[in-house]
Amino acid sequence: QVQLVESGGGLVQAGGSLRLSCAASGRTLSSYLVGWFRQAPGKEREFVAAISRSGGSTYNADSVKGRFTISRDNAKNTVYLQMNSLKPEDTAVYYCATSITGRPLSHNGYDYWGQGTQVTVSS
Repeated sequence: QVQLVESGGGLVQAGGSLRLSCAASGRTLSSYLVGWFRQAPGKEREFVAAISRSGGSTYNADSVKGRFTISRDNAKNTVYLQMNSLKPEDTAVYYCATSITGRPLSHNGYDYWGQGTQVTVSS
């Protein structure tokens, strides 16, 4: 049984930082491109960042470029999202997911999703 578990969310003031983790069981993450998405109340889920299987390529939404960094530790079967200079508009539930197509922006290509972790940024 495949499980993705996100952790590291919380409440932070604007300008602060958080690091999210996505740990997997039942699946070797190094075999998959892994993405982070977020969904704010009343809004559609949106792509945040993704990382290739080797970690050699990363992809970021324009809204987080220069502030968020995605990385992976394949030995720990974990993917991270370092979030710096957080803004109130970053408030959302953050999800990680594995892609079976290798196309980072293709939402339909992601097959397993975690349960999400709440990130709240106060102004």
